[in-house]
Amino acid sequence: MLIRRTVAPAALLLAMLAAGCANNTSDSTDAGAPAPASSSAGIPESTTVQPSGSAPADAKTITGTVTAGVEPGCLLLKDATGDHLLVAKDQTLTASLTVGTQVTVVGVPEPGMMSTCMQGEPFRVLSVAAN
Repeated sequence: MLIRRTVAPAALLLAMLAAGCANNTSDSTDAGAPAPASSSAGIPESTTVQPSGSAPADAKTITGTVTAGVEPGCLLLKDATGDHLLVAKDQTLTASLTVGTQVTVVGVPEPGMMSTCMQGEPFRVLSVAAN
């Protein structure tokens, strides 16, 4: 009799937990992943988007075409040296990185940065200019 009283509530609790996990349709993104690309047309020709502040001494400039990564919300910049995972914390910079756009970005390589994108070397974007 004691077994029935403990097994039934435990089974009910387990069923409720499983149902709650199965219906988790949250649209939240991983903190390590870049924000999804904007559906806007991007930035006009010869426009530069840059947050306030100066570029660090180890900043690099790369030019290439923005492409979509295999994971949702991941943007890559393809150039002669390979793929660079574009990581922009500023929403204005993120909005200017549109798939298919030729851009020149200034930023800092972050080879040790963790990411869910699993493609390219992470590159922290400081400014974007359309080509």
